[in-house]
Amino acid sequence: MTGARFTDGAAVDFDIGVDPAGLADEDLFRELASLYRTRLDTLRYGPDAALENHFRRTAELETEYMARFPGREVTPDRLTQAF
Repeated sequence: MTGARFTDGAAVDFDIGVDPAGLADEDLFRELASLYRTRLDTLRYGPDAALENHFRRTAELETEYMARFPGREVTPDRLTQAF
């Protein structure tokens, strides 16, 4: 981490964000919701660097989510016949 500082006990690199492994579950959900909320605007209007950062951050946070919740709930209404 190049520009790392500590905020509330978590290491924060202000160039890339908080390490997902250091986030509480509630904070992880909040970060994911924020990314999903801004996704379309970033895709449509953001510069390449912003889109690249969005891809990277989404992958980091979703990977952490799947590591924490491998047996996550799957709503039967969301399934198609193919699954």
